[in-house]
Amino acid sequence: MVYHNLKALIKGIRACKTVADERALIQQESAAIRASFREEDSFARHNNIAKLLYIHMLGSPAHFGQIECLKLVASPRFSDKRLGYLGIMLLLDENQETLMLVTNSLKNDMNHSNMYAVGLALCTFANIASEEMSRDLVNEIEKLLGSSNAYIRKKSALCALRVIKKVPELTDHFVEKSKNLLTDRNHGVLLTAITLITEMCQISPSVLDAFRNAVPLLVRNLKSLVTTGYSPEHDVSGITDPFLQVKILRLLRMLGRGDERASETMNDILAQVATNTDSTKNVGNSILYETVLTVLEIEADTGLRVMAINILGKFLGNRDNNIRYVALNTLNKVVSMDTSAVQRHRNIILDCLRDGDISIRRRALELSYALINEQNVRVLIRELLAFLEVADDEFKLGMTTQISLAAEKFAPNKRWHIDTVLRVLKLAGNFVREEILSAFIRLVAHTPELQAYTASKLYTALQADISQESLTLAATWVIGEYSDILLEGGLVDEDHPKQISDKDVVDLILSTLDSPYSNYLIRQFALASLTKISARHTASQLQQDRVAELLAKYTASPELELQQRAVEFASLFTLGPIREGVLERMPPPELKATVMGVVSENKPVGSTKVGKDVDLLGDDTLTVSGPAANGQAAAAAQNNQDLLAEIFGSSSTSSAPMTSTPAPASSKSTVDDILGLFGSTPAPSAPAPAPAASLFSQTTSPPLSNIPQATPISIPPQPPAPRLTAYTAYDKNELQITLTPQTSAAKPGMVMILAKFQVSGSNVVTNMNFQAAVPKSQQLQMLPMSNTTINPGVIETQQMRVIAPVGSNIRLRLRVSFTIAGQAVQDQIDFSGFPPGLTSGT
Repeated sequence: MVYHNLKALIKGIRACKTVADERALIQQESAAIRASFREEDSFARHNNIAKLLYIHMLGSPAHFGQIECLKLVASPRFSDKRLGYLGIMLLLDENQETLMLVTNSLKNDMNHSNMYAVGLALCTFANIASEEMSRDLVNEIEKLLGSSNAYIRKKSALCALRVIKKVPELTDHFVEKSKNLLTDRNHGVLLTAITLITEMCQISPSVLDAFRNAVPLLVRNLKSLVTTGYSPEHDVSGITDPFLQVKILRLLRMLGRGDERASETMNDILAQVATNTDSTKNVGNSILYETVLTVLEIEADTGLRVMAINILGKFLGNRDNNIRYVALNTLNKVVSMDTSAVQRHRNIILDCLRDGDISIRRRALELSYALINEQNVRVLIRELLAFLEVADDEFKLGMTTQISLAAEKFAPNKRWHIDTVLRVLKLAGNFVREEILSAFIRLVAHTPELQAYTASKLYTALQADISQESLTLAATWVIGEYSDILLEGGLVDEDHPKQISDKDVVDLILSTLDSPYSNYLIRQFALASLTKISARHTASQLQQDRVAELLAKYTASPELELQQRAVEFASLFTLGPIREGVLERMPPPELKATVMGVVSENKPVGSTKVGKDVDLLGDDTLTVSGPAANGQAAAAAQNNQDLLAEIFGSSSTSSAPMTSTPAPASSKSTVDDILGLFGSTPAPSAPAPAPAASLFSQTTSPPLSNIPQATPISIPPQPPAPRLTAYTAYDKNELQITLTPQTSAAKPGMVMILAKFQVSGSNVVTNMNFQAAVPKSQQLQMLPMSNTTINPGVIETQQMRVIAPVGSNIRLRLRVSFTIAGQAVQDQIDFSGFPPGLTSGT
């Protein structure tokens, strides 16, 4: 059955009882429509296309009607044109070859005397225009922007938006015409014109200067919207055209960024918008939010910035979760601009920590970290510790890290610092990083006046709770190291010192071995601690015998590491006085890296910038300023190797955070495996035996290459090299890194490499960390960067030296991390762009 019009077809399809019936009816009708097209029946074409478009909407094929749509567009009747253009927009897209045939029809209709026919052509162009069509019709669009008809001006502005998105180089065609549209009284034209100008400024920053002259015009338009009375045509919840206000504010934000003159022009109107907009409705809040963003991005007055931050503070008290989240998110970005203004809202920010929405709690937590300083560290850390007690597990790792960072950076005294970390260990000991634990033990070792107090605190805490791993590890280490102080002075953290016996101490350590929370690492620490306790002069013979019996038991342990340690410790009991020398108290470890230097967080505590000794990769960074600065040059090469070993997957640090006990002879470093990707075979090496006392020293990763461990990095002066070509190793995220190799015929196999860092944009790169690795057959030495902050127009450098077999190619694996425009970036690159034969020295 053939349906004569669309209404009949719809009625027939709805009458179908099954999907199969509907599909059969559509196929039958499609066949009839195709037959009608072949007969070239111009009177039936309109109805057929209408039916075909409905069939297309139902998901059935309708592509065979494309040419018929073109024929309808060529018809002089408006109803035919309207249906034809609708069919073109539905059945064609910019990738269809048939689209080429539409260009001429669009051009003709854009010059049509009927404004609605022109509107049809413009609407179709804005939906389906390709790059080629944009180039062909750009002149018509430009001409229509100056039309006397507001309806056409509005639609042609949208077409111009399509053109510059498809062909950005055509932006210049619309600069002057779009500037003229800013004087238009029609809100629809103004809205589309500002949208067009905003897009042009984003695509081509070079046109910003051309539109900065129009700032007074934009200010006048915004002022008229703010001060005008009730306008029923544009009123939304009592506010005149909020959509246009938001568009103007966004454009002002772009034009005022980095331009003091333009910013000064818009200061007054921004203050007026901020004070006159009703904040009780969501429409007003959207305008206030855009105003705040504009104030914070332009070169605004200090008072205006404070007012903007106060608006965000007011948002925090809103009942709408979305508004509170937006406010916290924005405050996180601007806290470094004006910390004191944000500090005024500290109490309500802390209240957000108890919000039911986890996203709000997360943002409030990040903001709380940034607010910590010397003046409020006690108050904020107390609040954070209270929140840590009830926080979700996913927050605890970051919280323990940040609280420890804040304690190190802003602690009023060491006693408070130790108390704070102890509280962290008690509340979330299972969520404490190894670096935090290592830093705490270093702090205790370097604070002899508080060792008795700390040991007493840890003894009491371990008696109360052995379920927190980091607390158990810290207590085991400190009690084992300073058991003589604990036994002689008693528990000093109470009102009246309470004496304890060596049996009590040994029993406590043994309880950690037998607890259900004991793991491989805790057992290692406990064995070492008991061995140390037994070697102190305060230990009785009975307790020494208990420890010896325990060690004998573990000499048959199925855990190889425990068995090896037990055998070594048990053998010390036969050495007499030598045992006391081997197990004497460890000297305080070298403070070569603090918590700030080894812990990575996206949002560091405090609103200040991270110092040079902070590594956002979470590794120890080199702070050596020269070959012999602070006597650390000898360790610089080792530090580099440790860093790179961690980058390339060393597993040696995963077993014990504060031990340097070597793995058994059968174990193999994963560094060798990964560096085998370079095609070199690592030479076999025998593991060196470790003294028992080394269990309490700091972890060091296996060396990445066979550079002598104690050799300082010193780069001798080289004669002028014949090749000084710079090779680009990294060019992304506005940062460019080039490597300039330099060789000498007198020293083949040695290549000096100068790494240069420069910013290609206007943003400042901070916290720059550059690391490199070479194949196992080569050796690498590096000096620190000249500066970890890279300003636009300034070139920072870092020197490297590679020693490789003569004739081999230099290959580098580079890892960079830095912060730009508030975003942390981390990347890894394999570089082999140096010319072959570089190591020949010729």
